[in-house]
Amino acid sequence: MTVGGEKLGGQDRVALLAAIAETGSITRAAKAVKMSYKGAWDAIDAMNNLAGATLVERVAGGKGGGGTRLTARGTQLVANFRQVAAEHDKFIAHLSAQSHALADDFLLIRKMQMQTSARNQFSGTVTALKRGAVNDEVVLEIMGGQQIVATITRDSCDSLGLCEGAAAFALVKASSIIVMTDATGARLSARNQLAGTVVRLQPGAVNTEVSIALPGGGTLAAIITRDSADALALAVGAPATAIFKASSVILGTAG
Repeated sequence: MTVGGEKLGGQDRVALLAAIAETGSITRAAKAVKMSYKGAWDAIDAMNNLAGATLVERVAGGKGGGGTRLTARGTQLVANFRQVAAEHDKFIAHLSAQSHALADDFLLIRKMQMQTSARNQFSGTVTALKRGAVNDEVVLEIMGGQQIVATITRDSCDSLGLCEGAAAFALVKASSIIVMTDATGARLSARNQLAGTVVRLQPGAVNTEVSIALPGGGTLAAIITRDSADALALAVGAPATAIFKASSVILGTAG
């Protein structure tokens, strides 16, 4: 709880104010909230000073010998704090009801904030893991049901905690991708062959950047020579296949 940027306190100090309102006594109020008499007055003095108005005042004389009470400002403060606390509880309950979706989006936001030189970044789920003596083969299913195969060291696989069903992301440099327009009958050693449609071409003096839309909404970027782009007669709307080796894939997890 703050007023004018200054911290008044939290639940304990508001509980002290509420106890004063109920008991009319600093001594009884301090005992009710398990606070020393001196600590109670120190807290009251601090709140009075920070609030710029008196929250607790002494009541002199009377049949009971006097006591303490909240001012109108103190009463208002307690009521407002309780209202804010109730709204906060509702907010927390609302977040808890959406915890799974929020956790997913939190991880997505963290991935979106990741900075890397690799143009191609895909999120997915590990669907297969083949162990080897030195390297492991990991299959990652991305949006649209397509798969990316990566070969990484066994130590890397262990440190990332990869297993079937685990969430992971794949990074592939645009310069590591080969573009092919007619894969009919072709037999290639490259494990990754993602077919799609050319959606953008950006020619340069030497190289051309090719963007290929994949089924499911993903897009993959490739950098090839301008001569190669011309030889392949690449054009927007034409089918194309992106080819890259499993060893060209970098895997990561949100840590």
